Amino acid sequence: MRRAEEAAEAILSAAGIERVDLACTLGSGWGEAAARLGETVVKLDAHQIPGFAKSEVPGHSGTLTVIRTPAGQHVLVIGARTHFYEGRDVDAVAHGVRTAASAGASTMVLTNGCGGLNPTWSPGTPVLIRDHINLTAASPLRGAHFVDMTDLYSPRIRELAQQVDPSLEEGVYAQLSGPHYETPAEISYLRSIGADLVGMSTALEAVAARAAGLEVFGISLVTNLAAGISDEPLSHEEVIEAGQAAGPRIAALLADIIARALETG
Repeated sequence: MRRAEEAAEAILSAAGIERVDLACTLGSGWGEAAARLGETVVKLDAHQIPGFAKSEVPGHSGTLTVIRTPAGQHVLVIGARTHFYEGRDVDAVAHGVRTAASAGASTMVLTNGCGGLNPTWSPGTPVLIRDHINLTAASPLRGAHFVDMTDLYSPRIRELAQQVDPSLEEGVYAQLSGPHYETPAEISYLRSIGADLVGMSTALEAVAARAAGLEVFGISLVTNLAAGISDEPLSHEEVIEAGQAAGPRIAALLADIIARALETG
């Protein structure tokens, strides 16, 4: 936790502000959203801030940006997500959301690019996360730290999101360790236990955010149909391409949702 406090102090000092109001981690496909939130106060190379490292994943900016909204609120945009498969331990995965909490944020927005298990959700479809299944066999919590996960993904913000776009559907996100993609048999298993979306991030961060007292909102971008749902082979290039194609539309959607969450929070 001390590392998160040090990171928060460095970010707030560089921005010349006392706190942020909301934090947002931008996953694959969501990078354009930051520019729509307001005026950039400061953009930092993440690896220069305590506890963060250079991003190893194509499609992630590797920066930490503080943005001032038109209403004068401040948003910390995290473009330097650490994935569990990078081998830096679960505390590194949770560092971004813990830094957000230490910087004063009351809301954590988590986005990702993911595989879709519903064949009607074509690549480029945004889906609200209603719940998750953590299949990493890990937790960011230590010891007898029992945290309720009921309604982990804010019903309030999900309702606001559906006011912004009534066509948005909801689903259950399953996080696996990666970095390999799932087999068709594994996807069949995931469908049988209630998953609609599958990826390699978000769930561990959401648990850490809830434990830190943050209101959590999650939204996925379906970048490909999961193995066995489609006959096409899976690749990260496909993920990036789908994100680029959907970028302007989902960026505007996310900016509108964040604006409403800030207005009503």
